[in-house]
Amino acid sequence: MIDRRTLLQLTAASGVIHVLPPSRARAAEAEWRHGLSLFGELKYPAGFERFDYVNPDAPKGGRARLFALGSFDSLNPFTFKGSAAGIVGQTFDTLMDASLDEAGSEYGLIAEAVKKPDDFSWVTYRLNTAARFHDGSPITPEDVIWSLEALKAAHPFYNSYYANVTAAEQTADNEVTFRFSEAGNRELPQIVGQISVLSKAWWTGKNDKGETRDINNTTLEVPLGNGAYRIAEVKPGKSVTIERVKDYWAADLPVNRGKNNFDEIFVIYYRDNTIAMEGFKGDEYDFRAESSSKDWATSYDFPAAKRGDVMKEEIYLKNPDGMQAYVFNTRRERFADAKVRQALNYAFDFEWANQNLFFGQYARTASYFANSELAWTGLPEGKELEILNEVKDQVPPEVFTEEYKNPVYATPQDKRNNLRMAAKLLSDAGWTVGGDRILLNAKGEAFEIEFLLVSPLFERVVLPYVSQLELLGIKSTVRTIDSAQYERRVQAFDYDCIVGSWGQSLSPGNEQRNFWGSEAADREGSRNFIGIKNPAVDKLIDKIIFAKDREELVAACRALDRVLLWNHYVVPMWNIPYERVAYWNRFGRPEKLPDHSVGFPAIWWWDADKAGKVKS
Repeated sequence: MIDRRTLLQLTAASGVIHVLPPSRARAAEAEWRHGLSLFGELKYPAGFERFDYVNPDAPKGGRARLFALGSFDSLNPFTFKGSAAGIVGQTFDTLMDASLDEAGSEYGLIAEAVKKPDDFSWVTYRLNTAARFHDGSPITPEDVIWSLEALKAAHPFYNSYYANVTAAEQTADNEVTFRFSEAGNRELPQIVGQISVLSKAWWTGKNDKGETRDINNTTLEVPLGNGAYRIAEVKPGKSVTIERVKDYWAADLPVNRGKNNFDEIFVIYYRDNTIAMEGFKGDEYDFRAESSSKDWATSYDFPAAKRGDVMKEEIYLKNPDGMQAYVFNTRRERFADAKVRQALNYAFDFEWANQNLFFGQYARTASYFANSELAWTGLPEGKELEILNEVKDQVPPEVFTEEYKNPVYATPQDKRNNLRMAAKLLSDAGWTVGGDRILLNAKGEAFEIEFLLVSPLFERVVLPYVSQLELLGIKSTVRTIDSAQYERRVQAFDYDCIVGSWGQSLSPGNEQRNFWGSEAADREGSRNFIGIKNPAVDKLIDKIIFAKDREELVAACRALDRVLLWNHYVVPMWNIPYERVAYWNRFGRPEKLPDHSVGFPAIWWWDADKAGKVKS
């Protein structure tokens, strides 16, 4: 995060529960609520029966099979170490649960009620007395407090995400109060509600070998959860199966009715996407969110798809598309100059790639909040202009005078003009062409770029770009490595260029510090892949976080969008306004899916009649 405030000083080993004296507790009066919304009113009133987008009569049973790329060596998803099986996270519940048809709303899960003051300086959660771990032990305030402490100690992400939580205290028999280092941050009460609640007794106890467990370490021991599913079978590095907990304590809560319908969810791992695609054709798993435009256009003509046993669908959602881009590491001197980064954008021929590689499926991305009201539009005015004027001397002047446009390669003349502009920008940045047509800086060092990839599929995308860069005298190489090595190098910012992405919600907040904030630039494991250290960006992030209403939030997001774009931090790639999904036709789903998620497998269900007709 940008300005790390007072950090939580408690440690997982302290075992201390802090109880406020009654007088102090009474001084912090507020109204109990069944949920929280970042802006506006909650859609669902107190006492609601279920979310509108679920089928309350969905049958229970069957099996959903998913896939993942890479491998895993741990069942502990909370530590910075190792590669955890992602599905394990579904075996843990949180204090609150998000609604999939609202932007920024949460309702009670482990916590049955919540209260906070108007200045958002603290929040209190009242736990449901029925809440249980899978071994039947109750979920207590002590578990919640320990979870926060342990997560912050175990992973840099949690340490930064919850950096503004200065205390976690038991304030009544079944209540936990979180106190914050700053008032006015309306997201803090809700991100605290996203904490996975862990069993202190289990994590601080001993395993079958008599060894004390350590949440900071990897493990293949099945952790004690409290969610709708528990781990049933593990084949290290290959697959994980979770099974529905038949006596799950929260099954009939409003946030869970019509959800968690499969008896089992199975995840199989593949080393690369090409093999995974063949696995899907061979009926090794059921559901595929397609990321490859080439596969979407050419790989779904196999017999099962032709006869309707595999369905192919484009589902429109109301989510921002965020930014996917070539990300150049500004921690390295040759990428520190904005002119260099702008030149690298002029060298990217998106139009050729879209026509020849992507079957015309994409639009060029020109916003960090693409396809949403948060994206910049026109020239800044009104509230947005007021915000930008506060950092006027710290941002490029084009922010106020020009609409951002990516270079366009529509004609051969465009190619000549764009490469000529790129060459001029590089020259202005101090790079000159040597005798062997290689760009050199003042020290005589060649301009070289290593593109670090984790999937061979992206090589066909990067290589044409490499050819363009070579025309400018930039020597480039492409290196594809395994997922574990890639993850470590990215976490340590050990790369020239990666393909990075930042997903966005309709209610951005504290995560923006992790994306673009100055403090995150030096913190390993952050998502500030670029290495941005910009006081203007820091100020605009705070404008987002401390926005008083939706209008101010939208204006602050648009302002940040412009400043990020005009600093030319990335070479934007592309986006589509829908999700591409393919699935074996064995499932039922609600008539209308929620606005913000495809919802598989959470709100889909096994359809025995359909399954009986499928020929695998």
